[in-house]
This record gives sequence, C-alpha cells and structure tokens, in this order.
Amino acid sequence: MHLEIQGLQTADAPTLVLSSGLGGVAGFWRPQLAALEQHYRVVTYDQRGTGRSADTLPEGYSMAMMAAELAEALEQQGIERFDLIGHALGGLIGLQLALDYPQRVGRVVVINGWLSLNAHTRRCFQVRQDLLLNVGVEAFVRAQPLFLYPAEWMARNQARLEQEDTHHVQHFQGMENLLRRLHALKSADFRPHAAKITQPVLAIYSQDDLLVPWSCSPELAAALPNASLIEMAWGGHAMSVTDAENFNALLLQWLTRKEAKDEYA
Repeated sequence: MHLEIQGLQTADAPTLVLSSGLGGVAGFWRPQLAALEQHYRVVTYDQRGTGRSADTLPEGYSMAMMAAELAEALEQQGIERFDLIGHALGGLIGLQLALDYPQRVGRVVVINGWLSLNAHTRRCFQVRQDLLLNVGVEAFVRAQPLFLYPAEWMARNQARLEQEDTHHVQHFQGMENLLRRLHALKSADFRPHAAKITQPVLAIYSQDDLLVPWSCSPELAAALPNASLIEMAWGGHAMSVTDAENFNALLLQWLTRKEAKDEYA
C-alpha cells in the first residue's frame, strides 16, 4: 500500500490519517495538506487496488478488509495511535477502524457519510455502475463530477475538470476493483454497531450534496454516543475541494476543541 507521511515528525506528534472516498487516491486531500501539516503528522495513502497501490481485489471484499489493510500499513510504519479524517467511503473506513481497533483510534471525522446506505445514494451508485458496464470507463469518469461538485463550481472549472477526466481515465482502478469496492461500500451498515463507537466523531456535511442527502449526517450523529455535527451550506459532495478554506477552518476548530493530550499517551 502506497503511504506517505508529511507534516510534524516528532515522536509525540498527533497523527491524522486521511482516507479518500471511492476514488481511493491520496491526491484528493491536496487542498487540506498545508493547513494540517502545521499541526499534525499527516498520513495519506492510496487505497488497495487504486492509484499507486495496484492490486487485484478479492471477491467478497469488505469494509472490514479495507480497515484491516490500513491498520496493518500504519503498524508497519510504527503508527499505533491515530485520528482519521475520511470522505464518504473513507469516513466509513474510519468508523470500521473505531469498531475493530478501538485502542488505536482516537477521533474520527466523517465527511458526507452515512449510518446505512440511503435509497437516493443507492440510485446514484446504480446510475454510475450502469454507465461503467454499459457505456464504458470514459462515460463513467465524465459523469463523476456531476455527483461531486456544484454546477456553478463546475462551470467555472471546465479546464480543470477536463484535465482530471483525462488523468482519471488513464489511471482508472479497473472495472473489477471498482465494482468490488462499490459493493463493499453499499453493503456497509453501522446501525447494529453504532453504540459501540465511543470515540469522538465529527459528522460534517454539505447541504447541497447531490450524492448523499444532507439528512444522512444528522442520522449518523444521532446514533453515535459521542458525535458532533457541522453543516456547510455549499460545496457539494466534495466540499473539502470546492470550499477548502472554509472546510479547513471548521475542521481545525473541531480538532482543536477535541484535542486531548492523554489520548496519545
């Protein structure tokens, strides 16, 4: 698994692990690095079967496997204790880690995530899957920004989107890998286990998210014993990209407020 460690390098520096969504690659977090590296040791990684972590995923691939792979990769780097910030699928990996490795996980931030898959999100995933299977990779990639970004932002960033489309087609994770990762994501259901996740969790969401209804984050927060909720009015599913300055400020405020030095003892 390709993993990079940036920011503070002292032995007692608090560690933030950044976990991406369905795309899986570390580059998603570029808008956050400068803000976070001043205060934390920051770990980014390409999830198994994506980007620079090329692999063929097995049948029955699951959220628990995604969490275990990350836990092992961090342990190999000598990182036993960490907080995790995750976008959608990445946030669910964080919740799974909190369940399966409770002594290692301090805090979890879930960006536009959910407790269990909403019917609307399932429909969106089905549309994307149909495009991939029936039209092809290029159509799947071209449609992806529609679910990530507000229309106004896309209209102002057409050149950037065209460059990203080309890059994503060239570095596509592969149909089988994507379908197995998507199945794992759709199958994840934290309703039976939410009460066991006692770590501080921030559910942060954008009201204009097309892919995940904003109500999913309050539902998630209500099910967890120690959750906070932050709403952003604009930015779409990927508001950490489209409104990075505001997102970073809100994130750092929560992290600072929830800082507990003895969590890293």
